[in-house]
Amino acid sequence: MKEKIWLSPPHMGGKEQKYINEAFETNWIAPLGPNVDGMESDLIRITEKKYALTLNSATSAIHLALIILGVKQGDYVICQDFTFCASANPIVYLGASPVFVDSEKDTWNMSPAYLEQSILACMNGTIDGNGKAQKPKAIIPVHLYGVPAKMDEIMAIAHKYEIPVIEDAAEAIGSTFLNKPCGSFGELGVLSFNGNKIITTSAGGALVSDNEKYIKHARFLSTQARDQAPHYQHSQVGYNYRMSNINAGIGRGQLEVLQDRVLKRRQNFEFYKQKLGDIKGFQFLEEPKNAFSNRWLTCLLVNPSETNGVDREVIRLALEKENIESRPLWKPMHLQPIYENSPYFGEGFSAELFEKGLCLPSGSNLSDEDLQRVVNAVLGCIQD
Repeated sequence: MKEKIWLSPPHMGGKEQKYINEAFETNWIAPLGPNVDGMESDLIRITEKKYALTLNSATSAIHLALIILGVKQGDYVICQDFTFCASANPIVYLGASPVFVDSEKDTWNMSPAYLEQSILACMNGTIDGNGKAQKPKAIIPVHLYGVPAKMDEIMAIAHKYEIPVIEDAAEAIGSTFLNKPCGSFGELGVLSFNGNKIITTSAGGALVSDNEKYIKHARFLSTQARDQAPHYQHSQVGYNYRMSNINAGIGRGQLEVLQDRVLKRRQNFEFYKQKLGDIKGFQFLEEPKNAFSNRWLTCLLVNPSETNGVDREVIRLALEKENIESRPLWKPMHLQPIYENSPYFGEGFSAELFEKGLCLPSGSNLSDEDLQRVVNAVLGCIQD
């Protein structure tokens, strides 16, 4: 069998080992420690936010952000529809109700027009038929696949209605919009360092903000909300959301090569676009105006009406046969069984993306031979 080509595998550069060795030599194996402090300093520099908190996942970061903003049972939280479930699940952890907003066609991210519609529906009590009228507690836009959302328009609407923004930049470290880093627009920004991300700590995430009180509160909650006392005392419920000093050591080494990783991912996108972009029925997402994308994953839309019936599933299975991993685009939240009864505002564009879209292998450690092998497998579907 041919060697496996993975969708987005970890890419170690060698610099990680230095920080891990230091942790072992100094016996900083427990959670927290010098690498955690160092990584948080690095994230402050990269995101241009004043404060940063490393955590065990981006899901934890969103959960803490919602708690900090006072989200409680029965509240509305507006969330991008076209995303991974981790953007939405923490809303339900708190007993709040997610309100899903469709994507727009320029970025595939949250539609500002439908965002405003959803806010007004929440405020006038027409959202779910029970007559409850209240302002949403938060807005969660997402920069999917490293492509920045229209944060200027989203933030303008958020400011108009005085609703805080939790900016899910889990897939977008290294991306910018209007020359500002993704994650730096909202009151709180979220990053992910999961094993498939450009920068990984094996598992991990971060919360960033310009509000010192927010990060202090999140840090307190993430360490089991332990009160200051010589014994273990707890006045409120906390969480074990800390990042370990070992994981942070991996992250520090990874962050040193962030720009190299982004460059390679962008080169992958250009390779695919050059080889496949002229095929009738194939479409790649162009870089939006004022945006710089890290191109975490290269995504291909396939229109079977223009490819003699070849759809994204035909291509996915053909790649799988060649031992090449690919993946459909995210299934929209309003189509997920767990959220099928949640309010949704849109015209079905996110559903169309899911139906037609495929993520191609995009790792920064892919060779030219790997990329050509993917292209050959895709072309084989069309030529057959």
